[in-house]
Amino acid sequence: MCAIEVTPVVSTERLVLRGPMVTDAAPIAALASDRNVAGMTGHIPHPYGVADAEGFIARVQDMDWDREACWVVEHHVFGVVGAVGLKAGERPELGYWIGRPFWNRGYATEAVRGALKWVKRDWRRHVVVAGHFADNPASGQVLCKAGFLYTGDVERRVSAARARNDVPTRMMVWLA
Repeated sequence: MCAIEVTPVVSTERLVLRGPMVTDAAPIAALASDRNVAGMTGHIPHPYGVADAEGFIARVQDMDWDREACWVVEHHVFGVVGAVGLKAGERPELGYWIGRPFWNRGYATEAVRGALKWVKRDWRRHVVVAGHFADNPASGQVLCKAGFLYTGDVERRVSAARARNDVPTRMMVWLA
């Protein structure tokens, strides 16, 4: 008997959100190794290499999709352009990143919207939280365009690339 485990796939107008594959390690590493990308995330270290990307892929492949979700964001022409993920809980929390060559094209907003549709349909959740570092207003714009609202709370969060655990983070909420 053969067991095939399939990760959820979300399609948007220009993108496909899918589980990462081993062959994605090099493009993920190339994009996430940019200090300007890694420094705006909580958990991507800098420097970030192929071994780090392989570890990320292995963790995602072992993931319990009832508790968390993580996709690479793939463009039909450019290939992998970033990633988006969620941790379940009372209020699922969303995180994402897009490689710098693909900034300012609407891919982040499109990927976040796709992930939120999946959360509502598959997890049947109607509240998602997210945050963006205070020095990254572009990420706040992405979240606003995807329907998030500011809560007024500022939390101190970790940034592995900055080697800090006190980066001011503006919190937001999405209500379906």
